[in-house]
Amino acid sequence: MEKEEAKKRIKELRKIVEYHANKYYNEDNPEISDFEYDMLMVELRNLEKQYPEFISSDSLTQKVGGKVKEGFKKVEHEVPLQSLQDVFSFAEVREFLDRIEKQALENNISEVSYVVETKIDGLSSALEYKEGKFVRGATRGNGLVGEDVTENLKTIKTIPKEIKDKINITVRGEVFIAKKEFEKMNEERQENEEELFANARNAAAGSLRQLDSNITRQRPLDIYIFNVQKIEGKDFNSHYEELEYLVKQGFNVNPVRIYCKTQEEVIKAIEKIGEDREKLTFGIDGAVVKVDNLAFREILGTTSKVPRWAVAYKYPPEQKETILKDIICQVGRTGVITPMAILEPVVVAGSKISKTTLHNEDFIKEKDLRIGDTVVLQKAGDVIPEIVSCKKEKRTGKEKIFYMPKICPVCGAKAVREGGEAATRCTGIECPAKLFRNLVHFVSREAMNIDGLGENIISQLQEKKLISNIADIYDLTFEQIASLKKNGTKFAQNLINSINKSKQNELYRLITALGIRHVGTKAAKVLARKYRTIDNLANASFESLSETSDIGEVVANSIIDFFAQEQTKDLIQRLVKAGVNIKQEENDQEIDQRFAGKTFVLTGTLEHFTREEAGNIIEKFGGKVSGSVSKKTSFVLAGEEAGSKLTKANELGIQVLSEQEFMELIK
Repeated sequence: MEKEEAKKRIKELRKIVEYHANKYYNEDNPEISDFEYDMLMVELRNLEKQYPEFISSDSLTQKVGGKVKEGFKKVEHEVPLQSLQDVFSFAEVREFLDRIEKQALENNISEVSYVVETKIDGLSSALEYKEGKFVRGATRGNGLVGEDVTENLKTIKTIPKEIKDKINITVRGEVFIAKKEFEKMNEERQENEEELFANARNAAAGSLRQLDSNITRQRPLDIYIFNVQKIEGKDFNSHYEELEYLVKQGFNVNPVRIYCKTQEEVIKAIEKIGEDREKLTFGIDGAVVKVDNLAFREILGTTSKVPRWAVAYKYPPEQKETILKDIICQVGRTGVITPMAILEPVVVAGSKISKTTLHNEDFIKEKDLRIGDTVVLQKAGDVIPEIVSCKKEKRTGKEKIFYMPKICPVCGAKAVREGGEAATRCTGIECPAKLFRNLVHFVSREAMNIDGLGENIISQLQEKKLISNIADIYDLTFEQIASLKKNGTKFAQNLINSINKSKQNELYRLITALGIRHVGTKAAKVLARKYRTIDNLANASFESLSETSDIGEVVANSIIDFFAQEQTKDLIQRLVKAGVNIKQEENDQEIDQRFAGKTFVLTGTLEHFTREEAGNIIEKFGGKVSGSVSKKTSFVLAGEEAGSKLTKANELGIQVLSEQEFMELIK
């Protein structure tokens, strides 16, 4: 490569690795695999080695990639939390060992020993103890300055709050999530149609770097300690001796630590960890080789980024070929239909894989996957199986193109994919796969507002097969509800009262509760005022709906599709039979529309109303409520401690109403 070409490529690579390092270290949301990132860094490091005149101190080959997240206090590390030099072959490991042994001879050190440990795939952190008590914990950050995450670290049960010796010590460890716990987390997220965590490392990092420690407490974090950063009042000769001391103090120390005396033993230790990799309960992304003698480490020293006495051997991702036998579809709790690959079983990285997610229609098209294809499979982050590619050259002509279903495979309702979305969804309101989420929404505060019927009670009712349809809520008996709790008579009576009360709700609440796509509370109120009954709404034409204020064509189509479903018709009939109100109050027609065509913005704290109550009054008089001030705003209703919205209203010359003036207007 010519010098100018190399300079251009180095500049390009720095931008690429900076981008991906930011996604990995700071956003905890990587877009490429660890292996792909490592290969980019190897290319950059090799070019900088070949053309040292282009090395810059701001290159990620010369510094650690993390930074302090806004909202956390900064912590300056007394002893830097450095990164490690990565190597990818046994030849590179031997080069490192040869260099160490050469320097040992130069310094009259007769014997060199090593410790080989698992490189845990997590977030590096420092724990500080004063007189034996845990006082502060911080993330690595950029190695020199990290984030104070003490409260979050206190939620990890394996971190001792107090150790045996009353000493001052700072230790370094890796916060991680165990394999099974990570799989369980992602299964729950997939079931709820939430974005999956890319890998266990980023799930752990994102959990530890939460500003709210209550969120961290809900995540299954663990930690392994692997180093003494600083200690007062004690001296150690070797790293292995330090680790044994930490175990006695009650620390959860890295369980895989192999003492080695020769190069051959080091290589065998790395191979052994690689062989046992899948048996480990935690994820690793390599094996670390460390010089054991602490005095020799001082002689070897460090660079600005890495110690010269250690390297990290990175295992390549294992890939296997198999046959894509079929593609089936699963329906999640929110109705998203997800294609799943059914595979000829194959062992990848120690696990037998027979199926994996294909995410959505776009993923299948991008990979050009067909039923019958030979595909390449690997484990993303060594946990999640994924199809990397297909072997088109092995096609026989018998392979079949897959098409997403037009109807839900669970309930037979129409399946739709809307513009701008990757997901295909079931539209059926009675779909068993969606029932839990539909029930939770139906009873929620903004919908039918059935107090006492929370997620836990709904789950129990479903487990006991007392609810298999939304309308079943209105068939529940006192005895059935009371059986859910010990001494549950009072609870049962309160819930029965709340269910009966919901039958008298205004029409807009029922429309909201039905969960029509794109129809929220605001649109539901508009529809209730215009159409007066659920039957009128169900029979409304596209033209009538699309001409309605705040509705438009997309929402109009969604409403028509919803009411065209047999499931919807069945549910409405059952709700009517149960006595649920499906009409707008008659006297609502007599209320004047004095705020018709007027837009209000609410700001500050009101004395006599909540903002929701004031907004409901405005809408009942035909007005609109907006969240932002613009030239189209008619009035700004300002309470105590009104902020920037009031300032903007004054700048634009918009009429500002006090609460008293508003009360005069609504008399």
